[in-house]
Amino acid sequence: MANVKNEGGSKVGGMISGIIIVACIFVGYLVWSQLMGASSNFEGGDSEKGHPLNTLGMVYKGGFIVPVLLGMLLMVVVFSFERFAVISKAAGKGNLDTFMKNVQGSVKEGKIEDAIATCDKQQGSVANSIKSALVKYQDVKKEGFNSEEAAETIHKEIEEATSLEMPMLEKNMTIISSLVSLGTLGGLLGTVSGMIKAFGALASAGTPDQAALATGISEALINTATGISTSVLAIIAYNFFTSKIDDLTYSIDEAGTTIVNTYRHFRGSLKQ
Repeated sequence: MANVKNEGGSKVGGMISGIIIVACIFVGYLVWSQLMGASSNFEGGDSEKGHPLNTLGMVYKGGFIVPVLLGMLLMVVVFSFERFAVISKAAGKGNLDTFMKNVQGSVKEGKIEDAIATCDKQQGSVANSIKSALVKYQDVKKEGFNSEEAAETIHKEIEEATSLEMPMLEKNMTIISSLVSLGTLGGLLGTVSGMIKAFGALASAGTPDQAALATGISEALINTATGISTSVLAIIAYNFFTSKIDDLTYSIDEAGTTIVNTYRHFRGSLKQ
């Protein structure tokens, strides 16, 4: 049943991600054609032949690849906000470090019910995974497992709980990581396109077309700058969220180790 739900959720999530990607590119095209291509941004009101009067007009002259790059830049922003919301929810309502200290303190004192209550208050993926381990701790304690059996059982419970809770944190991270390369490649494509136009103007018979030469170089530089900006923002976002996910995973592992060690201490006290 859980697998069916996960597959259904993955399909819906994939559709939503696809819609967001298409919408971002469409918005990028609208910004490029309607805002940057407005007649007020060019001499004589002609966006095709007129000289740009401002930065918006210059970016518009970047050519056909600009709306795609703007869409990619918007994707990085949108998916970054989405990941931030999901990861913040996974960490729970309160401060994660304070939550971990409270749970570990309760576990070490043998107050498992208090630790479970703390998890209920915190909520989120981390708290849910730790709560599953605490409930399993109570079960193995009742069954009287030895330390090694208990450790294996508790670790297995944590892994199963994590496999259900944590995959949502990785969702759309591949899109952000892909935009690192796609932004650079898109900018490079625009650069090549602009340089082809620039060299075409130089190769014309007679006096080189200075306007065409300037337009080609401008297109190349604009696309380069936009592509690099997209890649830089994507790299920062990807590394930031990867670090956050690693912190959450480490917190779960740390709590699991504390629970196992507490049970070993409990079993050791019985033998004395």
